[in-house]
Amino acid sequence: MAGRRRWSTEEILDTAAELLRTSDADTFSVRKLAAALGTDSSSLYRHFRNKTELMRAVADRILLGAMDGYRPEGDWKERITDLALRLRAAFGQQPQVAAVWGRYVSGGPGSRLVMEEVLQALRTSGLPDEEIPARYHRLAILLAALIAAESGLSTLTPTEYEQGMEHFRVGVLGADPERFPALAHFARDLRPLGADRQAAFEEILAAQLDSIEAGIA
Repeated sequence: MAGRRRWSTEEILDTAAELLRTSDADTFSVRKLAAALGTDSSSLYRHFRNKTELMRAVADRILLGAMDGYRPEGDWKERITDLALRLRAAFGQQPQVAAVWGRYVSGGPGSRLVMEEVLQALRTSGLPDEEIPARYHRLAILLAALIAAESGLSTLTPTEYEQGMEHFRVGVLGADPERFPALAHFARDLRPLGADRQAAFEEILAAQLDSIEAGIA
C-alpha cells in the first residue's frame, strides 16, 4: 500500500491561500485545509501547531511577496509611500487575510523586511531615534486599519456592492433637511466609502507623513 503523500510547507501555504480567497478567515480551519489537500489534520500539525500559526505564515508570505523586487528610492516619504502601496496591492489579492492581518501579525521574515524598511526610512527623516518607535507604531496601525477596511469592500459581490451604493444614495440624498441639515447641505458632494479608494489611501497616508515631517526640528 502506497504511503500517504507528504506535503511541503510551501504547498500547504499555497492551498491555504487559495482557500482563503473564497472563504471567510474566521471559518477557515486546519480541518478544511486538510480536506482540500486530501490528508488529515495531524499531518499538517507537523508544519503548524494551530490555525493561528498557519494564518501568521500566510500573512507573512504576503508581506514577503510585497517586498519582492522592492528597492528603496526617493526620500523617506517616497519610500514609505511606495512600500505602503505595495502592501495595499499585495493584500488586495488576499482580502480575507487583510481583514485579519492585525490579529495574526507575525515576526517572520516578511514582517521583518517591512519593519526594517520603514524604520530605516524614518531614520533618514531627521527624527531623533527615541521618537522613531512610536512613529513606526502609529504608521503600522494606520496601514493595517486602512488595508483591513478596504478588504471588507473587496469581499463584496458586485450585487452586494451595488445594493450598498443604492442604499447610500437613497439614505444620503433623501435625508430630511430639517433633521439632518448638514447632511442635506453636503449630500451631493459626499462619496461612499468605495469611491476613489486608492486616492483616499494615499491622502490619509500623506497626512500622517506630513505630521511626522512637521514634528522634525
